[in-house]
Amino acid sequence: MSHKKYVYAFAEGNAEMKFLLGGKGANLCEMTGLGLPVPPGFSIATDACRYFSEHSVYPEGLEAEIKDNLRSLEKKTGKRLGDKDDPLLVSVRSGAAFSMPGMMDTVLNLGLNDDSVQGLVKQTNNERFAFDSYRRFVQMFGKVVLDINGQLFEDVIKKMKSERGVRHDVDLTADDLRELVKIFKGIIKEQSNIDFPEQPLEQLDYSIKAVFNSWNNKRARDYRRLYKIADDLGTAVNVQMMVFGNKGKSSATGVAFTRDPATGEKIHYGDYLTDAQGEDVVAGIRHTSPIADMADDLPDAALELNRVLDILEKHYRDMCDTEFTIEQSKLYMLQTRIGKRTAAAALKIAVDMEKEGLISKEEAIMRIEPAQLDQLLHPRFDPDYQKDVLAVGLNASPGAAVGQVVFSADEAERLGKKGKKVILTRWETTPDDIHGMIAAQGILTSHGGKTSHAAVVARGMGKPCVAGCAALDIEDEKGYFSVDGKTIKEGDIISIDGTSGEVVFGEVPLAPPTPTPELNIVLTWADEYRRLDVRANADTPEDTVKARNFGAQGIGLARTEHMFLGDRLPIVQKMILGNDTERREALDELLKVQTEDFIGIFKAMDGLPVTIRLLDPPLHEFLPKEDELLVEVVRMECRGADPEKLNAKREKF
Repeated sequence: MSHKKYVYAFAEGNAEMKFLLGGKGANLCEMTGLGLPVPPGFSIATDACRYFSEHSVYPEGLEAEIKDNLRSLEKKTGKRLGDKDDPLLVSVRSGAAFSMPGMMDTVLNLGLNDDSVQGLVKQTNNERFAFDSYRRFVQMFGKVVLDINGQLFEDVIKKMKSERGVRHDVDLTADDLRELVKIFKGIIKEQSNIDFPEQPLEQLDYSIKAVFNSWNNKRARDYRRLYKIADDLGTAVNVQMMVFGNKGKSSATGVAFTRDPATGEKIHYGDYLTDAQGEDVVAGIRHTSPIADMADDLPDAALELNRVLDILEKHYRDMCDTEFTIEQSKLYMLQTRIGKRTAAAALKIAVDMEKEGLISKEEAIMRIEPAQLDQLLHPRFDPDYQKDVLAVGLNASPGAAVGQVVFSADEAERLGKKGKKVILTRWETTPDDIHGMIAAQGILTSHGGKTSHAAVVARGMGKPCVAGCAALDIEDEKGYFSVDGKTIKEGDIISIDGTSGEVVFGEVPLAPPTPTPELNIVLTWADEYRRLDVRANADTPEDTVKARNFGAQGIGLARTEHMFLGDRLPIVQKMILGNDTERREALDELLKVQTEDFIGIFKAMDGLPVTIRLLDPPLHEFLPKEDELLVEVVRMECRGADPEKLNAKREKF
């Protein structure tokens, strides 16, 4: 009896299979088909995740398929998982149909144990590299697979660096890293009450199940709720031969976009780190370098990366977001997807690609999400305001925001639910912070680059972000951060500008944004193809002029009562509560200002239709609730109360 197929080698799939193989797996297959340098591997389909989520066991036949594909991978690479002489190491990564950056789990360097690490030493003649990979695997396995608090591992590394008198992880020796492996295994035993598994197939089984389970973790659910992604899609699992960016100065890892995701400018954009693995870039552990510098550090790999980025953009006809690793000067592509971008970038990219002949006008219009147009109306700092600039970081996501400092995602969410405006301030955000990022007005980090988790997620949300603001010394457990001796406590008000990268103490007045020229181009194109007239809600001549400038074909609703709010409210109250003479005076005054309003509205609309709603005076809009006596007078009038009682009540009021 034949079983359903659950596992696909990269050579078997393509980009059209994203709902089966996830976006990452489908695009790895597509890049393989294009002949790009992709490390070989296979994808476990989303069907298997859905089955596992429901039954907590693999579907029938999956385990055998995994072993068959693993044997094929070993044959293709000439290496064997767990081999003590020349071990195959693999990564295990999630991959949903829709991009969910950082929301689910990844395990790197799988296949290392006390025997195979010696084989890695033999093959590379680099003991430090081998034990660096080993300690990373044990640390990631403990945190991701066994759900152990990751800070326990980080604290050990921090303590060792302090004892050794070094600043960075890369400064630790092979002996230091060997000791870390031993300590990390002790943490795993203490925290999970199991021994670190030495058998690679057991490691793989643990990791695949951890990725399946990560589909339903809190941060993934929060992210899906925000972006309206269905909960029943499941994630694929990608098992891929490891390539190493931590083999010294001729190796690197990074993230690259085919265009600038913040502005839409047609330049290759991104960050990289030499002698590092991919998690180091997005986690902000070290300060990254822009990929423009790669031509100096790794010229051959930089040339190849530029070639690949151009191929991908032409093939997908869109801005692509990629992950890459350079192992001893050789480039490998680990992922590509359609990149998230700001609203301004989305408009510029759409307009530019239409001019370049990559897409049609219709397609350019459809690439602009309605919610992105709202992002264009984000405020910026008032340019005339004298600011007390604390520090300047990386302008990671444009727009400006004001709020009180909070240091935890939970606190941001708690205050956000109370209507408070907050700036989530972190050393660097992680996927676990997604609920706090949703609640915050903006995000500020002291580490990480323009492709860090904070930057990518903030851009997708359309929220301002200042990242990598190294001048900030954050003491979140103590409830403050300091800059050049100045202390900013949790609850203090700060302002951030994700366009300039400025961090300002106190509240900066915000100025309205200026729509980009590309907005008018796209709106003009939309007018060519639309089948519906669009009318605006407007109650004043000023709003009507603005609506007309944005192309409204009329006013769908002009609410008469809204003409009487603001500085005209006392006139309305005089009309309601005054005697006959006062009422006539108030009505004459209202007639004058309302006539002026309608003349202004009709003039702005220039013959286009205007729908007017006659006076609908809800009591709460014209009379303050706290003034019970005033409200009582109005109610007595409405009920036709006895004139003597009504006059007495009026005199009392």
